[in-house]
Amino acid sequence: MSHTFPRVIVIVLDSVGIGELPDASVYGDEGSDTLGNIHRVTPLALPTLRSLGLGLVATIDGSAADATQAGAYGRMAEASAGKDSVTGHWEMMGIVLEQPFPVFPHGFAPDIIAEFSRLTGRGVLGNVAASGTAILTDLGPAHMRTGDLIVYTSADSVFQIAAHEDVVSVPELYRACQIAYRLVGEGLGVGRVIARPFVGQPGAFTRTANRHDYALPPSGVTFLDRATAAGIPVVAVGKIQDLFAGKGIGRALHTANDDDGMDHLVAELGKTPAGFIFANLVDFDTLYGHRNDPAGYAANLERFDARLADLLPRLRPDDLLVVTADHGNDPTTPSTDHAREYVPVLATGARVARRVDLGTRRTFADLGQTLTDNFGLSPLPHGTSFLREIIGG
Repeated sequence: MSHTFPRVIVIVLDSVGIGELPDASVYGDEGSDTLGNIHRVTPLALPTLRSLGLGLVATIDGSAADATQAGAYGRMAEASAGKDSVTGHWEMMGIVLEQPFPVFPHGFAPDIIAEFSRLTGRGVLGNVAASGTAILTDLGPAHMRTGDLIVYTSADSVFQIAAHEDVVSVPELYRACQIAYRLVGEGLGVGRVIARPFVGQPGAFTRTANRHDYALPPSGVTFLDRATAAGIPVVAVGKIQDLFAGKGIGRALHTANDDDGMDHLVAELGKTPAGFIFANLVDFDTLYGHRNDPAGYAANLERFDARLADLLPRLRPDDLLVVTADHGNDPTTPSTDHAREYVPVLATGARVARRVDLGTRRTFADLGQTLTDNFGLSPLPHGTSFLREIIGG
């Protein structure tokens, strides 16, 4: 079967939103503009992303001269209810959720926590909505004294469990997450249970790369399912496998940080000559967005921009590369949670028409439909392909 682009690479810059959606007020996100507000605080030097048209869709003082590479640029609105990573990634691959995952701003019910404690054999600290780093400062010392697990949630549909690796081994923490998944994932429909191991001493705790997400399986058929069923290789880099509960994934590469993710991605270009490579770079969100660190966020954007400059010459003439995001997380606002924002969609490759304005897409699912169209698969229920637009058809 002939494909317009035999190999497609999608890089998700986790939380790099570009301005509030019309319904942002419903989520308490008025004024959120992750990229624009960072730029106002710390002017961003992003020559590579600008060359793909980022300055034409984000409020970073762009002009028509920015889009110097062959490329198409636009922005996508989230049609699903919600603003978390699972919802965003699922929608990119074709699923639009009418109801958001449940959230627990006041913590989980006492009977749930009691059963979790009974099944794990450990006590529970916290059970509140909190910043992941702040709760380690507050409850980490007590956890080290007692061995009780730190349980917390956020504005997202998550049940997070933090434990010091010297107090609770990583395998035991993972078993506790599996117990929680049965209780609140399968039982209550919570989107994700997340293992949050950490190390260090009071006052200097650090979360480790042994994070692991236990997500509900997608509620419908995705592009990943269609591609895998058709024998098209699907390679996941970063937390992609976790977000889709492994469904539709052929091979998964877990990463320690964004640089490691880019290293894996570059290496994968030499191993996967055709198919779909789907990468998530999570540090933007976890290390900088949730910690309200605009300077750190800006520095990570500039590091990625340099890595992208190195990646582009490695693309083959018939490759398609798409850079996008899954939601916002504005580090300049009081909130440390995700934000309901537009996301960029930047497409480039030798076959991509130059300076194509894709406009505002009504759903992230347009990306999944474009992928389905490219690989000659049956259309997904949601989304409109922009394949013909990017090839100048």
